[in-house]
Amino acid sequence: MASSEQDTEALVHSDDANHPANHICTLCAKFYNLGWVTGTGGGTSIRHEDKIYIAPSGVQKELLKPTDMFVMDFNSKAYLRKPDTLKPSACTPLFFAAFERGAGCCIHTHSQWAVLATLLVERDSGKDACFEIEEIEQIKGIPKGRNKQGYLGYYDRLSIPIIENTAHEEDLRESLEEAMEKYPDSYAILVKRHGIYVWGDNVHKAKTQCESIDYILQLAVEMKKLGLPWTK
Repeated sequence: MASSEQDTEALVHSDDANHPANHICTLCAKFYNLGWVTGTGGGTSIRHEDKIYIAPSGVQKELLKPTDMFVMDFNSKAYLRKPDTLKPSACTPLFFAAFERGAGCCIHTHSQWAVLATLLVERDSGKDACFEIEEIEQIKGIPKGRNKQGYLGYYDRLSIPIIENTAHEEDLRESLEEAMEKYPDSYAILVKRHGIYVWGDNVHKAKTQCESIDYILQLAVEMKKLGLPWTK
């Protein structure tokens, strides 16, 4: 094996379970069991120093291997490793939008609760669509926002903007970035009839926030069935 090829393969070979190439495989297997990434949908990406590790497109997420990972340079956006037989994730531009705002991990799911929640939010005339809920204990699992210390409290309102879906995932970037700028304290964006993007400062926080938000969205759907309001 040539030296350059050895260097490339070294990017995804590690005995450390927390190495990004290994960690993404573990996370995606867990997300599959939660029903978040069925049918090859969804994806996960981790920033490690100046490198971005990304799960490929069109691959069953519960069967991912470290050698399936794409690796990019954060600054140049050039591929450092690109498996010949796999397709780069269509989510890549959206992951980068989160990383450019300081995220260390970004998770995209096709959670049914996320999709249903987007359909239950009515767009008021002249107002952007946004999922909002308050006085739910699990809100405490969500940070207050960029450049702010601590987490939301029980009496705080959780707001998650909703953007319209597009035929091609990469075309979501512009509207996703607009929502990020309009809601700078949000760590998630819902995509109507599609799913959700959640990011965090590191893998632990992104996973915790994704789990907390999914719990809240499921609860919100059940509350709507019972005629219970999401906000006071």
